[in-house]
Amino acid sequence: MSDQPSSRHESGEESKRPKLRPAAALRDVFKEGYNKKKLRDDILAGLVVGIVALPLSMALAIASGVPPQHGLYTAIVAGFVIAALGGSRTQISGPTAAFVVILAPVSAKFGIGGLLVASLMAGLILVSLAIARLGKLIQYIPYPVTAGFTAGIAIVIATLQLKDFFGLKVVFQSEHYPDRVKALALAAPTFKVGSVLVGAVTLAVLLLWPKVTKKLPAPLVALGIGAGFAALLAKLDPSLAVDTIGSRFSYVVDGVTKPGIPQLPPLPVLPWHLPGADGKPLVLSYDLLEQLAPSASAIAMLGAIESLLSAVVADGLANTKHDPDAELFGQGIGNILAPFFGGFAATGAIARTATNIRAGAQSPISSIVHAAFVLLAVLALAPLVSYLPMPALAALLLLVAWNMSDIKHVIHILKVAPKSDVFVLLTCLSLTVIFDMVVSVSAGVMLASLLFMRRMAEISGARVADEEHPAFREVLPKGVVLYRIEGALFFGAAAKAMDEVELVGGHVRAIILDLSNVPVMDATGLVALETAIERLKKNESLVILAGVQAQPKKVLVKAKIEPKEGEIVFADTLRAGIAHARKHVGEDIPAAPASETPLSAWGRGR
Repeated sequence: MSDQPSSRHESGEESKRPKLRPAAALRDVFKEGYNKKKLRDDILAGLVVGIVALPLSMALAIASGVPPQHGLYTAIVAGFVIAALGGSRTQISGPTAAFVVILAPVSAKFGIGGLLVASLMAGLILVSLAIARLGKLIQYIPYPVTAGFTAGIAIVIATLQLKDFFGLKVVFQSEHYPDRVKALALAAPTFKVGSVLVGAVTLAVLLLWPKVTKKLPAPLVALGIGAGFAALLAKLDPSLAVDTIGSRFSYVVDGVTKPGIPQLPPLPVLPWHLPGADGKPLVLSYDLLEQLAPSASAIAMLGAIESLLSAVVADGLANTKHDPDAELFGQGIGNILAPFFGGFAATGAIARTATNIRAGAQSPISSIVHAAFVLLAVLALAPLVSYLPMPALAALLLLVAWNMSDIKHVIHILKVAPKSDVFVLLTCLSLTVIFDMVVSVSAGVMLASLLFMRRMAEISGARVADEEHPAFREVLPKGVVLYRIEGALFFGAAAKAMDEVELVGGHVRAIILDLSNVPVMDATGLVALETAIERLKKNESLVILAGVQAQPKKVLVKAKIEPKEGEIVFADTLRAGIAHARKHVGEDIPAAPASETPLSAWGRGR
């Protein structure tokens, strides 16, 4: 019988735990009622965002160091799966600019095969995060960290596009940003006038077209004009010809090499059978997985942050509410399946999501339509894709990088934020540019955590109670000292909080520690408290712990810190503690009743 209350309590706690709801967004949409009007709105929105995603997916694949068709396969497979299984109603997922700084070094070192295996590993991590219900924890990553690495990513992406925008012949390619800049500077004399002209015209149209009309997506118009202008230049003067997707990339069908991208849907493939950096099929091994693990972790972390940030933006624009765990689950499954069809890492794309919402999207059906449109475009328009100029795609990514940097907001933060946050932002930005995302995110979170601990320590501590304390409605007995301990007793603040308590002299007969404002105690806080108690016991001072809250009480019970006559007393309230102190020093106990925890009741979970 004694176990029944505990069982009921545990059952209640279990029932409160949020359940993982795959396909939460689709479920909710159909539960609320889905009609023809919503379907029509979703189809139109999906077509609009599909037009935007088509060239962008290819450009991001190229920037990541792989042929353009793999970006399209990512948009098709991951875009469909994540929409079907995710938790955001209007989010569009696919290849994003944020991933470029992680994916480009992986593809350079391990080839397309290694990139797909790393994406698969990242998908498994994302599913694990979803199963562990960690979706909401991503929101606790400090803003200076995300702003810093996002701005750093934008700088790296923009730098990578200079080669194609200016038509440079870069002899030496490096993974390290300083070497890249040096190589670009050395290649500056090799710039092509035609590339500069095509890139400049495309960029101008991208910037100016939205001011004319927003009904027709600017990327579609700009790339079309860029391709036409490139063809005209090549006809007028062959020396002004520029590289295109057809001249840069090719594929093999039945032993025949053809330019551009294959006119085929994503076909099943084992990622580890695709080529590595040496062009030979990748050899799957524990050593390979170990080498890819840091990059896979970075892909998963960035994918989680980016997708949930995009989902929050979508909620604000569409007045909806996403399920973070379901979204992580969808992202994870999408990243697991995409590599088996030639796709690489995908996540929520903020710009495409905003376009989707502005075009009237009502549900995940719009994202599914977007994926279907990209698939149809591959099957029907693959030959035309070959004519897209590389400088035009570079111009598109330059604009993406500029929008991604959010430079005005970053400058505002640098002006108004505390110096510690500015330091974290600049550190993350610098590390992203100079090293990579793995180093940046790790260092940024660590720095932010240390600063958080410092701030917590600043607001936590122990001090002798002053006249404002409720205890001073009564006069404390002679030889009794009351310390008020504020804030969480955790590893960042425990030592500071207990240092002053340990300074108590031997003349004090009883010391009351008011713990009513200590909500949490960890192992470090426990050790600090134990040390202080032992120090006070050596001075033959009675230690009275008053107002211990539930979580610290559980910690003390597990540590077997229990009431002991003449050494340590536990009181439910501060008044009860003062009453016991009076009794200990020989003064009369006041008439007002005071609650005290008897020895026999301590540890019962009262």
